[in-house]
Amino acid sequence: MFTHNDPAAMVATAGELQALGSTMMAANGAVAAPTTGVLPPAADPTSALLALSFATHGGVYQAAGGVATAVNEMFVTTMGVGAGSYEATEALNILASM
Repeated sequence: MFTHNDPAAMVATAGELQALGSTMMAANGAVAAPTTGVLPPAADPTSALLALSFATHGGVYQAAGGVATAVNEMFVTTMGVGAGSYEATEALNILASM
């Protein structure tokens, strides 16, 4: 069983994924303050608890966004390393076949 891998396509895909990750990070940064700094609409305890609940949910969202960014960065790195590995292996195979 053989597979065909195109290192150039892998590098291009890694670049696209890196750009997507940058966009996600910028979007998460832009909504950080509004999602974690929810103010109560009134001065009663129910409003305070509701605002705290929304702010907590916003904090959880920000944490999940941070994890997603880290996973994206690791995947992009792995794609780049994999592309380099395929290129090196192909070069060695060409030399070995001569």
